[in-house]
Amino acid sequence: MKGKKNMLSNHDFDLWADGYDRSVGISDEDGTYPFAAYRQIMNEIYNRVLARCGKAVLDIGFGTGTLTAKLYEQGCGIWGQDFSRRMMELAREKMPGAKLYQGDFSRGLVEELRQNKYDAIIATYSLHHLTDEQKISLLENLLPLLNDGGTVYIGDVMFETRTELEKHRTLLDKDWDDEEIYFVADELARSFPQMRFEPFSFCSGIIEITGGAKSHE
Repeated sequence: MKGKKNMLSNHDFDLWADGYDRSVGISDEDGTYPFAAYRQIMNEIYNRVLARCGKAVLDIGFGTGTLTAKLYEQGCGIWGQDFSRRMMELAREKMPGAKLYQGDFSRGLVEELRQNKYDAIIATYSLHHLTDEQKISLLENLLPLLNDGGTVYIGDVMFETRTELEKHRTLLDKDWDDEEIYFVADELARSFPQMRFEPFSFCSGIIEITGGAKSHE
């Protein structure tokens, strides 16, 4: 993740794609920033999606299809958007029947994805490339695409408060990636009071947002 930022070129993501799963695994196994508890988070979202009624799933920034390929194997209908053409190629090999589109989701979803309704919308380790304002805007546009009872699941580097984030920024020092913009749960909750945050490590967790009204302070 070091050096990846919101306005990366498609070529940068393509170069990163082939070694992505391996680099994630090393951080996850060591319990280190940024991918501590990665597999636990993926497994938890997988189980929560399958426990819901209905199986239409939209993946925002699906990468190599690590999570959605498992849902695809369980019979879920998969839709997705990713920035990288190379990652899309790798994901399509695992999910030939999925409806995958290339596009910069910081600018919203492609038209084809906006025409559907979904039981679950997932975003795992992808939205930290967006500014806080872009995150809110994207989520505001995603919530109306949920079917009744549907939920947005976000698994990512995240902290409960700004104080926690700044503490770990200081502790990690040069290892901290200043080009990424991590979730701060209590700040996001001001825009989405119905959301739930659950930490899974010192630097990661899951945010759930159900469809429904939001309010701004």
